Amino acid sequence: MLDINYIRQNPDEVVAMLHQRQLASEEPKVAQLLDFDRERKGLVQRSDDLKALRNKVSKEIADIKKSGIGSSEELIGQMKSVSEEIAGMNGLLAALEEQIESILLELPNKLHPSVPSGRSADDNQLFGEPVSFPYTFDFPVKNHLELGKALKILDFERGAKVCGAGFPVYMGKGARLERALINFMLDCHTERHGYTEVFPPFFVNRESLRGTGQWPKFADQVYHMEEDDLYAIPTAEVPVTNLHRGEMLDVRALPICYAAYSACFRREAGSYGKDTRGFLRVHQFNKVEMVKFTRPEESYEALEKIRSNAEAILTALKIPYRVLLLCSGDISANATKCYDIEVWSPAEQKYLEASSCSNFEDYQARRANIRFKPESNAKPEFVHTLNGSGLATSRLMVSMLEHYQTAEGSVMVPEVLRHYTRFDEITQAAE
Repeated sequence: MLDINYIRQNPDEVVAMLHQRQLASEEPKVAQLLDFDRERKGLVQRSDDLKALRNKVSKEIADIKKSGIGSSEELIGQMKSVSEEIAGMNGLLAALEEQIESILLELPNKLHPSVPSGRSADDNQLFGEPVSFPYTFDFPVKNHLELGKALKILDFERGAKVCGAGFPVYMGKGARLERALINFMLDCHTERHGYTEVFPPFFVNRESLRGTGQWPKFADQVYHMEEDDLYAIPTAEVPVTNLHRGEMLDVRALPICYAAYSACFRREAGSYGKDTRGFLRVHQFNKVEMVKFTRPEESYEALEKIRSNAEAILTALKIPYRVLLLCSGDISANATKCYDIEVWSPAEQKYLEASSCSNFEDYQARRANIRFKPESNAKPEFVHTLNGSGLATSRLMVSMLEHYQTAEGSVMVPEVLRHYTRFDEITQAAE
């Protein structure tokens, strides 16, 4: 959530940001917000004046009663009217506060100056050079669906029977390979990169979604259980960030770095007509998430570390990938700056997103009220929050299966995972 003081002082910057994000249609909300804010300020001033008057006259009434000289009935009647007017203003103020907050919750975050201008994903910029490894295929390349079916390690048909399309089932060595991948990533982030492991709930309340920015703007992407008013998490970012909602963090503990595995659930509303085969678009997938809470002056250095931590996983797995710096028209509403990491699919002949690494500055912390004191006697400040996929396994599994396939139709296990799988190869004899 943007600071209302920032919007008051820089309305033109906010409008320019909306245009950069290709959200010119949202511009009227800024003027409406400022109108509501001015109206609120006037009501607050009038209410404060009336309260001051009531306090003054109440003292006069007390003096009259104490002295026993004169009547206070007329003044008491006047103050009754004043109190009724104050109560009416309180109701108007509450309604205005609700309208102001509603707009603030929908306005996107500021953009970092390094974010390139652009209209869509076509304008994202390559960050560095694509990373490749020496894979050669002198045989017809099978896609992950063909490999999964032939090796009996993936079963999308039975997943659809049980739950519907977009809910994959891992079988036999496929299930073990998925578990190995998750364990490897968690071990890497905790033992090498300094994160503390968290195993969060997979369901959250509405306040948690509000804290990280999925509510109300992206509510249609989230599965909701009405009876309990709980939501299936779209990413571990939501429960992990909200662990510190409403807290004053110890500055000596910053940065706080968490790594968490979770299943992720997304309705993917509006994705109809897109390529939905296999893991290319699913409603449930597994992901290891990195979340950081930092001092404001350290957050962009922390973003680069998160990105490099995610890249380290792909380097260890020897999966070809590239990094994109997202442009203003493609970056998420919550982020000030974001990198996407995409893995190469030799069967699809295209890159597939496997990670997003974002800095939100104080946008989430303001919504979730997560603060710290730079010094013991200093005014509290909002922390900066960051997160990055480290990584999502679904698209990564696509690239891994396809790159490690052999001419005989088997799939070799990446060397760094063999400690976890206890096997080196998945053959057609897999159970």
